[in-house]
Amino acid sequence: MGRWRPPRPRGSRYITPEGAARMRAEVKQLWEVERPRVTQAVSDAAKLGDRSENADYIYGKKRLREIDSRVRFLTKRLEEITVVDRIPDDREKVFFGAWVTLEDDEGKTVRYRIVGPDEFNVKEGLISMDSPVARALLGKRLDDEVEVQQMEQWVTYYICEIDYPQASPDV
Repeated sequence: MGRWRPPRPRGSRYITPEGAARMRAEVKQLWEVERPRVTQAVSDAAKLGDRSENADYIYGKKRLREIDSRVRFLTKRLEEITVVDRIPDDREKVFFGAWVTLEDDEGKTVRYRIVGPDEFNVKEGLISMDSPVARALLGKRLDDEVEVQQMEQWVTYYICEIDYPQASPDV
């Protein structure tokens, strides 16, 4: 049995200006800082002689492949994504980039921002627009009721607040 796996379906092509800036900063950090440092370490390790048992050399070459792979992925992704930096005209409706405050039946509130699949971070409240919660929220209005399936049960949320961050001029 081979190791081949079918390719993952591509996520949405949208990203916030902050997410695009983070991706560009990661490419710059990897290419201009980390890769030269690792390349120098590999060069130094290669000068020591026997490379077959040289852990610094073996690890360094592996790390270079990881860096190159990540840079290649990020560069291709940055070419195909669309940066959404415009605030929608109807701010009472949930669209990409919105911060949405939800309240459940027990009165607990949670706040999410709908972002692209390349920048989601649930701990920071950033959810992918491809996630079930975001798909249920997109297009809804203030005070609408939204049902989302979470761990084999349905949870009802009410949209309490919709807020769009102002576009920052430096991004």
